Amino acid sequence: MGELSSQEPLLLKKDDEFDYLNKTPLLVSSTKLILKVVMWVTFITWAAFIFLLPTKFTNELFGTIVRATKGSIFGTAGSTSLIFSFPIILIAFLAIIRLVVVGEDQPQIKKAGKGPNFRLWTFPVLVDGPFGVVTAAEMIGVIIFSVYIVWAVVMYSIQNVDLLSMYHLPDMKERSGKLLELTGLRFGFIGLICLAFLFLPVARGSVLLRAIDIPFEHATRYHVWLGHLTMAIFSLHGLFYIIGWAIQGRLLEELVGWKNIGIANLPGVISLLAGLLMWVTSLPGVRRNNFELFFYTHQLYVVFVVFLALHVGDFVFMMAGAGIFLFMLDRFLRFFQSRKTVDILSATCFPCGTVELVISKPANLHYNALGWIFLQIRELSWLQWHPFSVSSSPLDGKHHLAILIKVLGDWTEKLKGNILNLSVEQSETEPLLQHNRKLTASVEGPYGHESPYHLTYENLILVAGGIGISPFLAILSDILHRINDSLPCLPRNILIVWAIKNSDELPLLETVDMEAICPLFSDKLNLEIQTYVTRESQPSLEEGKTPKAMHHSSISPGFNGCRMSGLVGTGHVVWSGLYVIVSTIGFVITVALLDIFYINPFNITYWWYKGLLLIGCMTASILIFGGLVIALWHLWERKTSSKEEPQDATKKGDILQQNEASLHRNFGEARYVNNIRYGQRPDFQEIFGSHAKSWGSVDIGVIVCGPPTLQSSVAKECRSQNLKRRGHQAIFHFNSHSFDL
Repeated sequence: MGELSSQEPLLLKKDDEFDYLNKTPLLVSSTKLILKVVMWVTFITWAAFIFLLPTKFTNELFGTIVRATKGSIFGTAGSTSLIFSFPIILIAFLAIIRLVVVGEDQPQIKKAGKGPNFRLWTFPVLVDGPFGVVTAAEMIGVIIFSVYIVWAVVMYSIQNVDLLSMYHLPDMKERSGKLLELTGLRFGFIGLICLAFLFLPVARGSVLLRAIDIPFEHATRYHVWLGHLTMAIFSLHGLFYIIGWAIQGRLLEELVGWKNIGIANLPGVISLLAGLLMWVTSLPGVRRNNFELFFYTHQLYVVFVVFLALHVGDFVFMMAGAGIFLFMLDRFLRFFQSRKTVDILSATCFPCGTVELVISKPANLHYNALGWIFLQIRELSWLQWHPFSVSSSPLDGKHHLAILIKVLGDWTEKLKGNILNLSVEQSETEPLLQHNRKLTASVEGPYGHESPYHLTYENLILVAGGIGISPFLAILSDILHRINDSLPCLPRNILIVWAIKNSDELPLLETVDMEAICPLFSDKLNLEIQTYVTRESQPSLEEGKTPKAMHHSSISPGFNGCRMSGLVGTGHVVWSGLYVIVSTIGFVITVALLDIFYINPFNITYWWYKGLLLIGCMTASILIFGGLVIALWHLWERKTSSKEEPQDATKKGDILQQNEASLHRNFGEARYVNNIRYGQRPDFQEIFGSHAKSWGSVDIGVIVCGPPTLQSSVAKECRSQNLKRRGHQAIFHFNSHSFDL
């Protein structure tokens, strides 16, 4: 292995072979670069303006812009939209153009450089604590946000003291009350700035996340962090006002107050209460012990947003309007995708307590081996959605994807029982009647990385805990397919470290038929698997006996023409881009028409009412303009899907037969090294150290999928190895593929 590491990557060893990896048309590469630069310049300028807004100069500049545009059709709301929301929308439009230019064909994979190099987004800095594993890039973001909060609080506190002298309040109680009110006002403004970012990470198919290649499971962490910060600041906002009003003896009067001109307090109280309820039920202890309570109370975000608009009015609300609008776009699109029922082509129950589902999908719905889907099975629950990592490669077949589900809770227990019951019924039913025995699902997704980053490392260490092996089966299948089909692919050395509780989980490795995918793959790929069976001290007597080890129950309900819907933000880039652009233009047109024919002629001045009208315009533009695009997209999808019917009918039987055959392969036939160790846990220091010496001065991609403790252990060792690195030694790049909601 050490000798092989000194060679060029096996798939790139010839100068003329796959030379297109590095040959991108000049016009395309130039356009991508220009768009990327413009996007970053726009974002940095916008962020710098917000950061400097507490200063006197920037605040006066903001006032000048508002006054200059106050007489326009859109009024003051147009001014705040131009400053706070337009840059985000502009970046989204540029991101759409860039994604169209990049295309959806082969991923852009570059050869490795002359030596290993550090990357901020794969270098773990914090590995323990409330934030989990935090990379250097994430730490920079946390520091910038923290500095802004402290800076804004200090600057606004100084300004509040200066403003207090202008009120000429002789009574100390009144001065204290007014100072607390001003402080609460400043915290409200800072909270709105945080709110501008809060909804961006939870737009699952967001074009912004796709543009910067942040998968949804990572973005969810940022939403959690921002959620805690935002609600803490809004809580201070309300607390300062309550104390100030109480000091002045008008607490109840202010709490139930609903001004027509100015801030309406009662809607603010309702919005804050909804936010606090979401915040409390999202705390780790509550969320993990009672997920359904967390899920259902989080639907109060509708109350939170609507009453926030009533509280502050249209022009203040638009400070955070862009993120909320993009989230609404994503939510509406997900609603359409999730309404469709999807055929489950096969369902298999393994004796280790794992279920495999093979789901039908259209050929034009793309995903990569590190994808996720959200699954709902209406026979079990109409409300529950659960995220699962895809366990199949997109190269396994254009018309299906597979997931592995560990039976752990009530929902998964019901799923397993349902499959076992259908299996018994199917075996006892005449073949002509079996088509009535079907299992369907609703699916959202797929989501995940825009580019398959696992293909960009020559050397991979994949660390899995239990069912965490699922995405690595997809990665392994993907790499083998690419080697066999001579597609772009860098990995040549792969180490899989798998920790399981019991040996009955071992057969999950056999769900990937490596020899069938790529015959004699061991001549082209160095694959080593280290399996740690932590709760068994020695092999069981039945180990290695295929009939016993692989005994399972399965059903093949068949295909009834119901595939996953392609109506998803991560789907067809042109249609998803048109959906965002047309809906946004429709929103501008709707607001303009409302201003021209209603608000301005009738002199509508009530703040809360204009805020409600703004929410109505957002909703109407998505329903009307976005709905039109969705309807056309759906028709296009049906037309293209109908052309796939002849091919699909012939391929499904082959797919299921291949799956069944792979499940019955014997361990003795495997052409890879699988060192099974009983009663032990992985020693990452020894594992990483030995492979760093063996593979030499290279970049080693480390991907971990498992519980937080496993992620922390792996991240800690990556950090340790990198910090003590000397000279020409390997660099470990930490990547997490775990969904912790």
